[in-house]
Amino acid sequence: MMISCIGSGNMGTALMKGAAKAGSVDIGFTDEEIGKAEVAAASLGGRIFASNSEAVKEGDYVFLAVKPQVLMNVLEEIAPMVKERISGETGPDGFPLTLVSMAPGWSIEKIQGVLGVKAPVVRIMPNTPSLISRGVIVMAPSAEVPRERANVLIKILSGAGLVDRLDEKYLDAVTGLSGSGPAFVYLFIEALADGGVRSGLPRDKALGYAAQTVLGAAAMVLETGKHPGQLKDMVTSPGGTTIAGVAALENGAFRAATMNAVEAAWRRAMELG
Repeated sequence: MMISCIGSGNMGTALMKGAAKAGSVDIGFTDEEIGKAEVAAASLGGRIFASNSEAVKEGDYVFLAVKPQVLMNVLEEIAPMVKERISGETGPDGFPLTLVSMAPGWSIEKIQGVLGVKAPVVRIMPNTPSLISRGVIVMAPSAEVPRERANVLIKILSGAGLVDRLDEKYLDAVTGLSGSGPAFVYLFIEALADGGVRSGLPRDKALGYAAQTVLGAAAMVLETGKHPGQLKDMVTSPGGTTIAGVAALENGAFRAATMNAVEAAWRRAMELG
């Protein structure tokens, strides 16, 4: 099984590292910056394609790991080869190539429209923790993607984190939440650490405690299955320190600001499409 990755940035490379864990796959890269593609290929024992069209010609799964602003040009470039592959050559499992796009806002319908053919397309939205195999990757296959291909893709992506399948209509909301969410969490960790420093802790200690606190709290939500509100109430004793801090967050509209951040990212994802 050949996996081609058009683009060799952090996210594309992270997903290819996950794919390598799945085993029995060959991986190849292409990129405008050939040096980046060479580094990515060397790290995985992969190959370099001479062009995007060659990547499509050789790939059974072709990842479009490029920014939404340049996806149009890439699709127009590869369209002839996509049409040729769909009408003729199939992969070792008897199916033609499958395109995998991670561009925010670009619907399956729009991608197929630019290609000029009802190609098998899977939209995915990964996030940056995929770099350490702890990501969230949400996928939405088009009707042209066979069940077998979708299942293999789940296995390929699972090396980078949690994989979930969802209707495409939710993908922009996923972008706003789990796609952009790590940046919001990093801001919170930084703010927690700054609060610790303000209270007298050394910077390195404050940052380490803040990060571990967020990691542990997230694990509590996942492992106990309890609502975050219940877990919050377990910490907030009457008249205690925690409820004083919670009141300060509420005075600063913490929850409203967080909700607004997700909504703003969601709206921007739709604009990019």
